[in-house]
Amino acid sequence: MDDALLYGRLQFAFTITYHYLFPQLTMGLALIIVLYKGFYLKTNQLIYNESAKFWAKIFAINFGMGVVTGIPMEFQFGTNWAQFSERTGNIIGQTLAMEGMFSFFLESSFLGLFLFGEKILGKKLHFLTAFLIFIGSWASGYLIIATHSWMQNPVGHEVLANGKFILNNFSDLFSNPWLLPSFFHNQMASLVTTSFVIASVGAFYLLINKHKEYAHLFLKTAIITGLISTLFVAFPTGDLLAKQVALKQPVTLAAMEGLFNAEEGAPIVLIGQPNMKEQRLDNKIEVPKVLSFLTYKRWDAEIKGLNDFPKEEWPTNIPGLYYSYHIMVGLGTIFIGIMLVGIWFLWKKKLEIQRWFLWVLLFAVPFPYIANTAGWYTSELGRQPYLVYGLFKTSDGISESVSAGNTLFTLLGFVGLYLLLGFIMLILVGKIIHKGPKLTLKN
Repeated sequence: MDDALLYGRLQFAFTITYHYLFPQLTMGLALIIVLYKGFYLKTNQLIYNESAKFWAKIFAINFGMGVVTGIPMEFQFGTNWAQFSERTGNIIGQTLAMEGMFSFFLESSFLGLFLFGEKILGKKLHFLTAFLIFIGSWASGYLIIATHSWMQNPVGHEVLANGKFILNNFSDLFSNPWLLPSFFHNQMASLVTTSFVIASVGAFYLLINKHKEYAHLFLKTAIITGLISTLFVAFPTGDLLAKQVALKQPVTLAAMEGLFNAEEGAPIVLIGQPNMKEQRLDNKIEVPKVLSFLTYKRWDAEIKGLNDFPKEEWPTNIPGLYYSYHIMVGLGTIFIGIMLVGIWFLWKKKLEIQRWFLWVLLFAVPFPYIANTAGWYTSELGRQPYLVYGLFKTSDGISESVSAGNTLFTLLGFVGLYLLLGFIMLILVGKIIHKGPKLTLKN
């Protein structure tokens, strides 16, 4: 691989991976804050309002980090990936501009009102600001994923003689069959992350015997939303998205499952290691015929293997794709198990005394971030070697005037700066959690 292409991909991979640590929490917290404000309107119980304001502080810090890390990432379209931007800008520029002009400004404007305008606005208008933050946050995700979905399944376009893409039908961007499964799968995965973050804070407060009323509320919220979201990530959203992969990118499905040769009644692999030299999976543990059934609802359906496609169409990093996919699925399965145990203890009213389970919730918090990252790596590695699937190769999108040395230098700068920003963010969030929500709960 050319050095400029390699470092360009590494820089974008690092910046977008780091950036997405923050929106996945803010999109989930936006919904939780609306729920708490809604319960406060209905019941007039102060604990809901104080909980909403507590999580809004953490939301604000994450939102700020998302903005700071998102801007350099988008500038890379014009620096490192100028050829991609020039050829596809007539299409992806529309959704990205809508995200910036509408969703981002909606979210940021009403966040300020929510944080500082409660006394002036009153209960109902303050709830409305929370709702508009939620709308802006989720609309932002929708427009970004609309862009991503077009790259995965290009629709409604025409390619001119000079290689530029133009949009023939604007509505096709938003009726793309790839879009809704991707969007809801992503939003449910964001809610999984949020549920585990809230659960870890609730567990922490119970373990240190502080803020117990809030701890019970946080755990109840987290376990209920966590169970719903973990189940929805798997089905129907994950199932529908997998069907799109099978239909539109069958070679990607074969690589995700480590399937080298076509099989009728193809098994689903639980554990295994891709052996690219001998084109097989080593040490595999599999469940017969399940992949065929999940994909086509027939136990004996044929699933094409990698060898049914030209090698130039194979994903460029099959082991990376295979492991990313299986890490995502494996962790998702564990999350369902954790939340099922949690709902059982919640129903039996024994959650507080199960200290071992509180420790599990406390230390589980990094793993949804890992699962979300692995999920996005699955999507991006699966599309390679294309930027626009089947039409525009990644190697053709790199800027011709940016040297490998310049890209490596800025990559190292981003690594150092982002580590510093991350350290500062952890200190700020840690102080908020250590201080805890407001103690006075008298209405």
